[in-house]
Amino acid sequence: MALETYRQKRNFKSTPEPEGKVAPGKGRAFVVQKHDATRLHYDFRLEMDGVLKSWAVTRGPSLVPDEKRLAVHVEDHPLDYGDFEGTIPKGEYGGGTVVLWDRGTWSPIGDAHKGYAKGYLEFELSGEKLTGRWHLVRMRGRPGEKRENWLLIKGGDEFARGEADADILEERPESVKTGRSLEEVAENATAKKIKARKPRKTVSASKAESSAPEGEVPDPQGIKGAKKAPMPDFVEPMLATLVPSAPTGDKWLHEIKFDGYRLLAHIEVGRVKLLTRSGLDWTKKFGKGVLAALQDLPMGSAIIDGELVVETASGATDFSALQADLSADRTDRFVFYVFDLLYLDGFDLRSLPLIERKSLLEKLVPPGEGILRFSGHLDESGAMVLQHACRLSLEGIVSKRRDAPYRPGRGKTWVKSKCSARQEFVIGGYVPSTVSRKAIGSLALGVFEEGKLQHVGRVGTGFGVEVAEDLQTRLERLRTDEKPFDNAMTADERRGVRYVRPELVAEVEFRAWTADGHLRHASFRGLREDKPPQEIVRETPKSDAKAPKPQRRTVKLTHPDRLYWPDEGITKEGLADFYADVWRLMAPYVVGRPLALLRCPSGIKGERFFQKHAWKGLNPNIVTVPDPADPSEEPWVSINDLDGMMGLVQSAALEVHPWGSTVADWERPDIIILDLDPGEDVPWQAVIDAAQEVRQRLVDAGLNPFVKTSGGKGLHVVAPLKPSSEWPEIKAFTKSLAEAMAADSPDRFVATITKSKRHGKILVDYLRNQRGQTAVAPYSTRARPGAAVSTPITWEELEPGIGPAYFTVSNLPARLAAMRADPWADFRAAAVPLGKGKKRRGKGT
Repeated sequence: MALETYRQKRNFKSTPEPEGKVAPGKGRAFVVQKHDATRLHYDFRLEMDGVLKSWAVTRGPSLVPDEKRLAVHVEDHPLDYGDFEGTIPKGEYGGGTVVLWDRGTWSPIGDAHKGYAKGYLEFELSGEKLTGRWHLVRMRGRPGEKRENWLLIKGGDEFARGEADADILEERPESVKTGRSLEEVAENATAKKIKARKPRKTVSASKAESSAPEGEVPDPQGIKGAKKAPMPDFVEPMLATLVPSAPTGDKWLHEIKFDGYRLLAHIEVGRVKLLTRSGLDWTKKFGKGVLAALQDLPMGSAIIDGELVVETASGATDFSALQADLSADRTDRFVFYVFDLLYLDGFDLRSLPLIERKSLLEKLVPPGEGILRFSGHLDESGAMVLQHACRLSLEGIVSKRRDAPYRPGRGKTWVKSKCSARQEFVIGGYVPSTVSRKAIGSLALGVFEEGKLQHVGRVGTGFGVEVAEDLQTRLERLRTDEKPFDNAMTADERRGVRYVRPELVAEVEFRAWTADGHLRHASFRGLREDKPPQEIVRETPKSDAKAPKPQRRTVKLTHPDRLYWPDEGITKEGLADFYADVWRLMAPYVVGRPLALLRCPSGIKGERFFQKHAWKGLNPNIVTVPDPADPSEEPWVSINDLDGMMGLVQSAALEVHPWGSTVADWERPDIIILDLDPGEDVPWQAVIDAAQEVRQRLVDAGLNPFVKTSGGKGLHVVAPLKPSSEWPEIKAFTKSLAEAMAADSPDRFVATITKSKRHGKILVDYLRNQRGQTAVAPYSTRARPGAAVSTPITWEELEPGIGPAYFTVSNLPARLAAMRADPWADFRAAAVPLGKGKKRRGKGT
């Protein structure tokens, strides 16, 4: 490869990479650069013929001779690149941070040019981290395949290591050039960029909506409606009124509702103040990164309205994660989304139409995914935008009149519509934990009505261990003998409550209001120190319909505040509430079936074991079912109703794995399931593509496939059957399908469970389809960090934005509340006998 390819891919006005040239001489340098681009990999480079021959090693070099690491041959790089360390800007080819991980010299064993041409290079390295004998072996390519795949393999010499030995990548992560980590190099590049950025050129903006060229900012002087005025010390923010449905029409624009702290940024002569909606100065609360990003904006003075958030791995903003980061003094995940501009360089802009203010603001904010980001908007139907937000388990949307001026307080020109109910409540008491003397078990909550605090129920889930202990410490300081609630409380509501002065405000997510005005299925999200208690009132849309009655459960839970997922704050009672919510959807897949359970009596961080048979002290709501094929064996467990599910929760069953057949017909399954389990380094898109391929093969066989997330690493493709074929026939069919996929695409799929054969490939696991084997149920939780749920979705929803563990106990209720229809509503209607189904697509496909 020549350097032409290298140069064509790069804009050297934007990237700090060297342009370089082919160098004379016969040097033997080698370098390995750790490169955090779209995904982390290691670039392995050998000097040959005046350039660096280069391979992208996806998992990095290994000192274990049996570990063959994929090395994708890429374009030649100039020799100057061997000293490069820094950050390639986002949007540029290879955007991301690069550190010089290793360097030294290499010596070919045999003729290097002949070996390179034949696709087999053997050589010795003498580096600071990599030494000894190595091999690069070119793999045979498939017809039409453009990329050239090689394998990087360590030779078996005195420098090799065993599988149990330390990984050199983890043992020595630092740069050999500077000793810095990837993160430190990235932070240094950001700091240099902020210091070096020049103020952007100012231009006239008499037409605020005109597109100014990038790098130029508008001058407010001459904008119609902008008023010359001194900068106010504080502006009361404009607030959105809750409505039952999003408005429609071209007068409205719609923004995603963020789940963080509302802040107004006051910027004046390089100094920044961050004020809460009530005027508290929180400038020092969020670290230096947000302040530096605001100071770098190209203006003298401004007031900017926005929301500070933390985005989780799913891409959604999460107030609980923000609270956790603040408690841990962590600032690296903060993002400040800005959505309104109230004041700019001596001019008050609050009388301008919203769309003009947003247009001005967008020109001030640098593009990209930095700490400071402009909050864009959508012009489509509000109902469609809300539906999409809810499908992604977001909190909701805020709809704003395009022509509205900025007015303090709540009005009708900004409205919010939510996917699930959420608001602030005043804490009036707490109940101590039954499993820890240092923590709370639940909070007694209230809202103000006509100046008096009214009790509206409790929240007993959503507290992590540290949060529960911190709340107990805080609330003990506020203890009082006087009941703060004005309304009467039942004996159950009073039992165990320690009253406190109503000074703290909690944000709580809940399923609905019950008919008697209490919270249903509430979950704590965090304290709201930016909101005074006296402002907290019941927040319901004017046309709120009567809330549906919650499903009743009669099973008594002992230690309901026992934490099953400590980091997520999900308790036994929280899990029970979750299953009550999803029961109508989950029941058809678990009722009347033999079940295998993953039980975790002390939560996911304690002892765990699979339980297939009945045990001593079985909850009476769980039934036993003897296996007719082996009456002498201990009976299996099964459930018949919601109380049975609650019995499983009481028994700490955190995963429910049903058979593919019912207890009424043990030998003839009514479900086929293929589990797509990706090996290491398999991108998520590849799993999606695999699911679509399984789908097509099942359709070709006359079946109607459906899909769900596994809650773990992959996807499950499921097809309903009319129970006519027995287990051996079902297993033979699924085995042949899996083996056909592996034979047709051996570089993508395997049908054997052997781990050594699965690197970079997807296991098409058909073994669930045999007698006695199980798979995790739709809507079952997974006993893993994050509290993911195996969730049915439509084929249209199968896209990169929804990963295998996207839906969780915390966010799934919002999806359920917004769903117009069950994505698997036609599952049973789509059942056909194996081998006799018509070649058609059911509604599930």
